Amino acid sequence: MKDKILIIVFIIVAAIALLFIRTKYSDYNLEKTVSACVMAKKQTSKSFDQEKAKKYCEEAIKKQLKK
Repeated sequence: MKDKILIIVFIIVAAIALLFIRTKYSDYNLEKTVSACVMAKKQTSKSFDQEKAKKYCEEAIKKQLKK
């Protein structure tokens, strides 16, 4: 009986930890992706505007995430 309770507590703690990690690092991944997109735009564009490129990349990435 005590073993079952420990297993259930462990599963609940692990689920909460995974949820916390997912929410904390999802923004980090998004920022890295936007940064890579902006760098690609910089290399392929002759007239580069960082703010426009960042806005475009954020919109394109969020659009792909919704699919």
